[in-house]
Amino acid sequence: QVQLVESGGGLVQPGGSLRLSCAASGFPFSQYVMSWYRQAPGKERELVARIDTINDNTHYADSVKGRFTISRDNAKNTLYLQMNSLKPDDTAVYYCHTSYNWNWGQGTQVTVSS
Repeated sequence: QVQLVESGGGLVQPGGSLRLSCAASGFPFSQYVMSWYRQAPGKERELVARIDTINDNTHYADSVKGRFTISRDNAKNTLYLQMNSLKPDDTAVYYCHTSYNWNWGQGTQVTVSS
C-alpha cells in the first residue's frame, strides 16, 4: 500500500528555517510528481510546491517563492521541503502528496511564532 510519512515539523521563530521530509513507499516514487500542500485552520488546503519527474522541474506558490525549496532523492524515495525565512503566515499543517492514485500523507504541523 502507498505510504507517505512526513517529519520535520515543529515550532520555529520568524525568520528561522525548517526542513520537512516525506518518506514514500508502495509505488514507483521516481515516476510520479510529488507535492507539498498546507492547510491553516479555517482555510482551504493550498499547493505550496511541486516537483516533476523530468529534470526535477519545480513550481512554487507565489507566497513561498524564493524562500522554500522542494527537492527529491529518488534513491531514498524521499521528498523534502527546505523552508527558510519563515513567517507567521506559514503556520499550517503541511501535507506530502503524490500523483500516484492521488495519495496524501497525514501531515506535519509547522508553527512559526516568537
